[in-house]
Amino acid sequence: MDNTRIGDFEVGKITQGFFMIKSSTVRMTTTNSEYMDFILADKTGEVNAKWWEYKKELGDNFAVGTLVKVRGMVTEWQGRLQFRVDRIRLIEPRDGVNPEDFVQTAPMKPEDMLGKVLQYVIKIGNRDIKEIVSRALNEKKEKLMHYPAAMKNHHSIRSGLLYHILTMLSLAERVCQVYPHLDRDLLYGGIILHDLEKINEMDSNELGVVSGYTMEGMLLGHIVQGIKTIERIGRQVDADPEIVILLQHMLLSHHYEPEFGSPKRPMIPEGEILHYLDVIDARMYDMQKELEAVEEGQFSDRVWVLHNRQLYKYGKADDENKVIGAEG
Repeated sequence: MDNTRIGDFEVGKITQGFFMIKSSTVRMTTTNSEYMDFILADKTGEVNAKWWEYKKELGDNFAVGTLVKVRGMVTEWQGRLQFRVDRIRLIEPRDGVNPEDFVQTAPMKPEDMLGKVLQYVIKIGNRDIKEIVSRALNEKKEKLMHYPAAMKNHHSIRSGLLYHILTMLSLAERVCQVYPHLDRDLLYGGIILHDLEKINEMDSNELGVVSGYTMEGMLLGHIVQGIKTIERIGRQVDADPEIVILLQHMLLSHHYEPEFGSPKRPMIPEGEILHYLDVIDARMYDMQKELEAVEEGQFSDRVWVLHNRQLYKYGKADDENKVIGAEG
């Protein structure tokens, strides 16, 4: 039987392949029998998997980040693919697999992305903002090269956090051209800092696979952790107290709503823009990722993170059908 990638799964087929475990949880059936609930992943996607014949004595072998060979049946549940595990084992040297072949990564090399982000730091004219941002980046530089931006959902891929920051900076550069009254230094600083403490909020290995949240991440979250970092570095560089507060407000308000972790909504234009750039980048990532598996003329499954919407993939017009003069 050939090894199959998740992107090629077909409902009703007995399938086997090599996958990475992104999550594994022991759950109980309605009849009080234990089973293992997995998220299996490779470079082509992720799939929920159920191991109904779970063997407790083997459970500890299948931790997050583990590479496994799995055989089972591809099924469907509530409109989404699911994998019923019949046989599972750890990979062996004879399998000849490389862990990096099973991890979704950002579309650019992390070294290139970091270089581009540092070019934006150079453009920051305010001495205090530049010092705070530069020191914060330098502290996190090593882990930033591989950290995802989330455990699930948008940019939950290797180097996803760095990619998210860079994309938002690119958007911000263009927004500042349209709205020249914006403080570019403050906006760039807020973008670079807004999610940086996710590195201390989550536990991730070098493949960008998150095993869980840290104690501080659970109790405080990356927003509070980020505010603490700005306060600490601000004192180290003797920054203007108002600059420190403005950067802290950018972080504090970027989730916008109290139920999402922001006790204050943005009270400065740069904070408002930061929030919407964050939303735009997250939404575009999630939409693109979902539509990759959809054929033209078809609808996606309902996407929970997009308010349970279905997405439609239309066929883009070829050059012959484009309206003359429509560019731009």
